[in-house]
Amino acid sequence: MMEPLLSILNKDMKSTEYVVEAVLPVLKLLSIALIGLLLSHPKIQMIPKPTLKLLSKLVFFLFWPCLIFTHLGPVITVNKFIHWWFIPVNVVISTAIGSILGFLVALICRPPPEFFRLTVIMTAFGNTGNIPLAVVSSVCHNEDNPFGDTCYDGIAYASFSQWVSVVLVYTLIYHMMEPPMEYYEVVEEGTDEIEELPTGNDISTPLLIEAEWTGIEDRETERCKTPIVASIFNSISDVSQSDIPDVELIQEETPCSPKSYRCLAEPKVVRKIRIVVEHTPINQILQPPLVATVLAILLGIIPQVRTIVFGSDAPLDFITDSMAMISEAMVPAVMLVLGGMLWEGPNESRLGIRTTIGIIVARLLILPLAGIGVIYLADKWNFLISDSSLYRFVLLLQYTTPSAILLGAIASLRGYAVREASALLFWQHVFALLSLSLYIFVYFKLLVSLF
Repeated sequence: MMEPLLSILNKDMKSTEYVVEAVLPVLKLLSIALIGLLLSHPKIQMIPKPTLKLLSKLVFFLFWPCLIFTHLGPVITVNKFIHWWFIPVNVVISTAIGSILGFLVALICRPPPEFFRLTVIMTAFGNTGNIPLAVVSSVCHNEDNPFGDTCYDGIAYASFSQWVSVVLVYTLIYHMMEPPMEYYEVVEEGTDEIEELPTGNDISTPLLIEAEWTGIEDRETERCKTPIVASIFNSISDVSQSDIPDVELIQEETPCSPKSYRCLAEPKVVRKIRIVVEHTPINQILQPPLVATVLAILLGIIPQVRTIVFGSDAPLDFITDSMAMISEAMVPAVMLVLGGMLWEGPNESRLGIRTTIGIIVARLLILPLAGIGVIYLADKWNFLISDSSLYRFVLLLQYTTPSAILLGAIASLRGYAVREASALLFWQHVFALLSLSLYIFVYFKLLVSLF
C-alpha cells in the first residue's frame, strides 16, 4: 500500500520540480525586463530611449557576437559540425510549417488583402537569435538545471543556426516583404515612373526595430520600397504590361551597356531571376552575429588554430576570456531593451483583432506542438545526436519563440506594414512570457518520458 503511495508522491514532487525549473528561467528574464520597463518610464527617465538605442547597439555589435564566439568556438569540431546538420535544417522546417500555418490563418481570419503576405511571414519566421540564447543562458544559470555541467553547450547549438536565419531573412523574407503593387500607381500610361501611394507607415523607427537592426534609417532607399519582384514577374498576373516599369530601367542601365546586350540573349525567366538576385541585399548578410558564428566555426574546426585561441593553455586565452566577460552582459542588456520596448506599447494596426489573435495562437501555441512531432520523428529516424536532451531542448525551442524582431526592421526598410509588424511583435512578446513557461515545462517532461 505504501509503495504506490510513495510512487505517486515521487511523481508529484518531480512534476513540481519541472514546474519550478520551467518557470524560474522565464521569471528571471521577466524581472530584468520589468526593471528595464520601470527605468524607462517617462517620469523616471533613468534609461531614456536614446540610451536604450545605444545599449541595443552594444548588444548587436559587441555582447551578442562575443557570446556566440566564446561558446561556439571551444566546442565545435569537424565531427560536431557534421553531426549538428539537423540544427539548420530544423530552422528551415520550422519556417516551412509556420508558413503553412500562416497561410491557414490568412484564409480563416481574412486580413486586409495587402496584409496577406505579412500574416504568413509573421507566423512563419521565429526568433532564432537572442531569445533562444537568453532562455538557454537563464536555464543554465541555475546550478540545479536539468542538463548538468554541459548546459552552456546549448548556446553553441543555438548559435549554430544563426547563418540559416540570416540568409532566409535577407533573401526570401526580404522579397516577400516588398510593398504590394496596390501601393503604387503609374504616373502616366506608357511611362516607367512609379509613384508610391500613402500607406500610413510613415512613423519614427520603434525601439524594437532599433534593438535588432541599428541604423536602419541609413539603409533605406527608394529602391528598397519598390515592388521589384511584382514588377518583373507581373506578366503572369492580371496587371497589364503597360502598367509596369521596364526591367532595364529598374536596373538603371542604358541600352548601350554590355549587360543589356547580354540580357538580350537570355531567356526571359532566367533574365528576371537574375535581376531579382541582383536586387537581393547580399551585402547585408554579414552582420556581426553571423561574422562571429563563421569565425568561431573556422577557428574551432582547425585543431592547430583552436589550440592557440581557445582553452586555458592557449596563448590567446586572455582575449577569449575578456570576450567571455563581455558576453555576460548580453542577456541582461537584451531584456532591459525588451522592457523599454514594451513600455512604448503597441502601434495602431489595421490588421484586425481576429488576425492578430490568429497569428499569436498559431505562432506561440500550435507551432510548438508541430515542433514536438517533428523532433520526435527526427529522433526515431536517428537524425539527432544520441543521448543529448539539451540538443533536443534547443531544437524544440526553435518552434516556441515569437516572431523575429528583425521582421519589423525589414518591414521598415521596405516601407510595408510597419505599424502592423510592430504591433504584432509587441503582443507576441507579451504573450510569449506565458507560452514559453508552459512549453519549457512540457519539454522538460517530454525529454524525460519520450526522448
